[in-house]
Amino acid sequence: MMTTNKIAVFASGSGSNFQAIHDAIRNGKLAAELVLVVTDKPDAYVLRRAAAAGVEALALRPQDFISKADYERAILIELHSQGAEWLVLAGYMRLIGPVLLEAYPNRIVNIHPSLLPEFPGKDAIGQTLAAGREEAGVTVHFVDAGMDTGPIIAQRTFRLDNRDRQTVEEAVHRIEHELYPATLQKLFSRQ
Repeated sequence: MMTTNKIAVFASGSGSNFQAIHDAIRNGKLAAELVLVVTDKPDAYVLRRAAAAGVEALALRPQDFISKADYERAILIELHSQGAEWLVLAGYMRLIGPVLLEAYPNRIVNIHPSLLPEFPGKDAIGQTLAAGREEAGVTVHFVDAGMDTGPIIAQRTFRLDNRDRQTVEEAVHRIEHELYPATLQKLFSRQ
């Protein structure tokens, strides 16, 4: 039996990876259905992208909940309501907690702008540049309880060649927008 690969994208910012995933689905390169966008920022631009794509969205501020578990339970109710089978983190700037990890074992994927295990967490590009590396890259990995510590699914590298931060960020985004949908397709086709 073939799964429908119903996915919920979690994002905190502009949603460029959401857009790349949406475009890959629309162009027949990713066999999935976007059923929900989740954000922790009610003013995030990803909400505009979701509206333009006709995708349901949920914007909840964690500080409006007594605990992280309560926040995630509220998200989980909507995920179940929409039939989400996979959680795809795309610039979601929060650690996933036990409520979602237990509800979606081995079905939460993240993209990170470094060659993990090096430079987990925030400002991975800045960390890479400050370390004087010759290469940078992007990692797609499963999410576990740690910060960018889950099993690696795919990586792609590129040479820095004395690029400035802006051109490195542009290169990272180009790779992310290609690598993430392609990796998700490979992952889904293994089921």
